Amino acid sequence: MPALVAVLLVTLLIAAVIVIVYCRIRIRILRVRLRAEMYNKAEIANFLNLFSRNIQKMDNAENWMNVTARYVADLVEAQSVCIFVLEPESNQLKAAGIVGAFPLLRPVELQNGIKPKYTLEAVRREKIAVGDESNIAGTVAATMNPVLIDVFNDPRLAGLEAVDPVTTLMAVPMIYEGKCTGVICAVENRRSPDNPFETDQFNRMKFIAGQIVLAQNILAAYSNLGKQQRLNQELDFARSLQSSLLPERFPDWGSFRIHAFTRASKEVSGDFYDYVEIDENRSLVVIGDACGKGIPACMIMAMTRSFIRANINRFTTLKNLLIELNENLYRDTGDGRYITLGICLLNKKESTLEYARAGHTELLIYVRNHIRTINPDGAGLGLLPSELADFDTFCIEFSKGMEIMMFTDGINEAVSPFGEQFGVERIKENFTRTCLAKEMPEVSTRRLMAAVDDFTERSTDQADDQTVVIIRRL
Repeated sequence: MPALVAVLLVTLLIAAVIVIVYCRIRIRILRVRLRAEMYNKAEIANFLNLFSRNIQKMDNAENWMNVTARYVADLVEAQSVCIFVLEPESNQLKAAGIVGAFPLLRPVELQNGIKPKYTLEAVRREKIAVGDESNIAGTVAATMNPVLIDVFNDPRLAGLEAVDPVTTLMAVPMIYEGKCTGVICAVENRRSPDNPFETDQFNRMKFIAGQIVLAQNILAAYSNLGKQQRLNQELDFARSLQSSLLPERFPDWGSFRIHAFTRASKEVSGDFYDYVEIDENRSLVVIGDACGKGIPACMIMAMTRSFIRANINRFTTLKNLLIELNENLYRDTGDGRYITLGICLLNKKESTLEYARAGHTELLIYVRNHIRTINPDGAGLGLLPSELADFDTFCIEFSKGMEIMMFTDGINEAVSPFGEQFGVERIKENFTRTCLAKEMPEVSTRRLMAAVDDFTERSTDQADDQTVVIIRRL
């Protein structure tokens, strides 16, 4: 009998171990999938932002395609990229956008004596027939199957060369309604120059191909619309983009309760808020306010959000995250374009809050029945070059009963009919009352916005976007 019990216990123990291992593997798989979905969504926003910044330059479509080729090269970490588009009349592919020293996609013996230094000009002039088996772009356009090639080991392209020999190549068709509209080709792995492209780089290229097709179609439709129709389409596009980016709600996260509210002064907003769960113990809560209003501000907002979501896992400090974000915005946005940011890192295991600020309004902290105002140093993102930009952070224990509020200046600068601003003191007074009453963040938010509406007498001429985020520790 004891032996039977021992066998039963061992069996149960083994079964429990199997269940635990299975659950952990399942959780890890789901996390990988979630991270991939977040990354893809970030890249869609990033590309649509790039597209929107260039959509009005209809007189220079080639420039737009070159910008897109550079974006793809950065995304897949390739040294050179060429985007071929299909000319329906001739059923031939033509290079529309190139970045880097892209080669002729023909073996050396079929290059008709073209010298390497003239290869790029030849690529721009050449037209490739769909189905041309001597050219990888023509083959991919005909089969509509993406290919990843280690050139050294692939007899089809054993003689392919540009100024320097080519070692690896990716080619992905652009497909719309079952038809090929072009081919994107990338050569040379910037991440690891002596090795072939990796699977994740190949997947990124296949993913972005669909977004480029979408942008091409919008561009074609956009060029045929009247001025008012163009404006309406631009606004609809921006509204759709923005609504897809803002979280519908914040999940209950341990003992923390988070709520946010935003409303735009125009058809679209330059304000935003976001929530990113980094791991089971850490989450990021962000509020931002892009300079200006409408479409340009909305696009800077989308660019900022997508960078944070795509890169949050590789940063160890908020300061480093802000420094690199500033570098990207300073490089890619025009003069006078910037965004202010308030960013909180919550740690429920350690019960801490780390905060950094980039030119944003003050952080309000309710603790021990009064409000503290925190203003770490840091300029707006995109204003200063990287060597001049610096950002302070601070970390506090986020104890039970504490609350914090982040808000954009559209609230404190709301104006009454008599020209008086709502001001930070009124925000603090409202926040104190709701904290003392132990009201949940969503109630506090409603009361603050009602106070702003009463102060402005619900003016229909809202001067600026208004956003507030409240976090409470139960």
